[in-house]
Amino acid sequence: MSSNIPTDPALERFNSIPDFGAFKPENAGPLLKRLIQAQDQALLALEASCTPSWAGVVQPLTELAEPLSYAWGVVHHLLSVKDTEALREVVQALQPEVVAAGLRLAQSQTLYHAYRELKSGSGWNVLDEAQRRVVDAAILSAEHSGIALEGAERTRFNEIEAELARLGTLFGNHALDATKAFSLILADKEQVLGLPETVLAMMAQSARSVAESEPALANATPDSGPWRLTLDAPILIPFLKHAKSRELRENLYRAYVTQASAGELDNQPVILDILKLKREKAALLGYNTYAALSLSRKMAKEIGAVQKMLDDLRKTARPVAEEEYAELLRFVATQNAEANPELKLWDIGYWAERQREQTLDFTDEQLRPFFPLPRVLEGLFGVAERLFGVRIVAADGEAPVWEPSVRFFRVVDRAGEAVASFFLDPYTRPAEKRQGAWMNTCLDRKLLTDGSVRLPVAYLICNQSPPVGETPSLMTFSEVETLFHEFGHGLQHMLTRVDYVDAAGINNIEWDAVELPSQFMENWCYHRPTLLTFARHFESGEPLPQHLFDKLLSARNYRAGSQFLRQVHLGSLDLALHSSFDPAGEQSIQTLAEAVAQENTILPPLAEDRFLCTFGHIFAGGYAAGYYSYKWAEVLAADAFTAFTDAGLDNPEKLAEVGSRFRETVLALGGGKEPGAVFRMFRGRDPDPKALLQSYGLSPASP
Repeated sequence: MSSNIPTDPALERFNSIPDFGAFKPENAGPLLKRLIQAQDQALLALEASCTPSWAGVVQPLTELAEPLSYAWGVVHHLLSVKDTEALREVVQALQPEVVAAGLRLAQSQTLYHAYRELKSGSGWNVLDEAQRRVVDAAILSAEHSGIALEGAERTRFNEIEAELARLGTLFGNHALDATKAFSLILADKEQVLGLPETVLAMMAQSARSVAESEPALANATPDSGPWRLTLDAPILIPFLKHAKSRELRENLYRAYVTQASAGELDNQPVILDILKLKREKAALLGYNTYAALSLSRKMAKEIGAVQKMLDDLRKTARPVAEEEYAELLRFVATQNAEANPELKLWDIGYWAERQREQTLDFTDEQLRPFFPLPRVLEGLFGVAERLFGVRIVAADGEAPVWEPSVRFFRVVDRAGEAVASFFLDPYTRPAEKRQGAWMNTCLDRKLLTDGSVRLPVAYLICNQSPPVGETPSLMTFSEVETLFHEFGHGLQHMLTRVDYVDAAGINNIEWDAVELPSQFMENWCYHRPTLLTFARHFESGEPLPQHLFDKLLSARNYRAGSQFLRQVHLGSLDLALHSSFDPAGEQSIQTLAEAVAQENTILPPLAEDRFLCTFGHIFAGGYAAGYYSYKWAEVLAADAFTAFTDAGLDNPEKLAEVGSRFRETVLALGGGKEPGAVFRMFRGRDPDPKALLQSYGLSPASP
């Protein structure tokens, strides 16, 4: 092995936080190659010495796989938050080798038989429940990785895995580049009529951000412009809600739903190839569809169970959504009696916002000044302390970061002992950061060989409104909910008590249960005592007035049927694409999408709508044949929250008692126990689906 291969503390300290400041893309390739070689050598040694016991095969396999997994995880994290051409080149060059190295582990007959012998032998009886779940998951993972395939079938399977990895990355790159590629410079005040001051400020700041290539934009101001209109969510969403210019709303909407669907960034052939390969992969493994393969590792297990849930929810939501649309039409007629244009898709958000303003007498923009990010964080961390007995301590400067606005925090228990830590990357950076919000793992909790415990570290990533000048980030209420949501994922990762990497935190949790803590946390945004701990005006310190809180509460279920139906639509389309759709058949993806939309939308999508081309959840994330999980887990989350309402939301002692039970079950047990059993430990019974409908103000449909 060459002694000239550089070291890189960002990629090699797999028991420590990465040194992001030391990361150099040019070093990553040689280092990853070295780690692959080391893993291959360690695999050969383990195959020669393994025994069917935890210490003889499970533990050493975890140890040998971690260095490469850690380094590749850092590279992929940086690709999602600090994208550069150099980093893309590293991923493109090394991804096939990393995938192949992982398959060599998963397809080791020697290790597979050792796991099978462990499960069937006397050693099984000495394992605890979490260890048994780790072993079972490893056996199933090997089977899903083609362990039973031989010859040409295994070769083909491995080709498919490498190509799926490449296509998933390509899909994400195309989506990011398509978002960056669109912008409109608006110079006429007539074009921005109706936009709130906060949005004008962001658009002016966006204009100034490209002044190096367009010097005329260097002095853009919120009052005088020019203003830069983009597909970045903090600009896109409020523009569609507030801009009076119907023509510009239409232009923006059409650009949004056709992103990455033409030219060099066209994701349509990428999607088709992904679906073909997933179907072929499933067939090689003995499954009729990719959905059947995917569901074999989830709570739902069967396509029929998911379909029934979606059908039941549709029956409940669609009539309500239809009535909401009729009410909107009636409202528009009263506001715009002379012209009374036929409502188009780019009108819905605008007129729904006007209807809400009149019906509830308040706007989202009235709330923004009460939600500066620093105060929201104080309130969020207060929830964690009151319910779960942990304190969140700012530790900026104690860990290297990848971007100056990234924060670092430590989590400690009541005695001040360290529990975990996390990074928070809150703001949108459309030139380099992927859209959306997510939690990812930096380090998993792990019992080390010296008896100490490696504490978990999380990445919490949002894309919320950035600070503008000296004004802090003033969050929309939706952004507040998103932050609480991602923090819920982070809590499950960080407060785990499982010491085995493969079952710690969110690892090994069935995917349709993983959204439970995140959706549970959103409820606290509507809890007045919680909200008033942080909802204070960023300048005056005035608390959110009671009348605004009352209106916020009333608005929670505004157009709830439409919101609900939207999620059912996405879940139904995902399921159809991965089950009934045949990528090699005569039906096109677009034809299928139109058929699913007919059943699940009130206004049909535009003929040119290609929103699937940016649906990263299912084509570049982990939600393929699993998008229904949001609703599945929301049933669990809604019922979990009723345990707190039953205890009394105004009783701090009772809330702390129930919160402690939630921590010791849902947050602590990770993937070490089946999610249904975990829920029953917390709630004392199976989940009640009625809690979800009640939380939306909906009633079950008649049989």
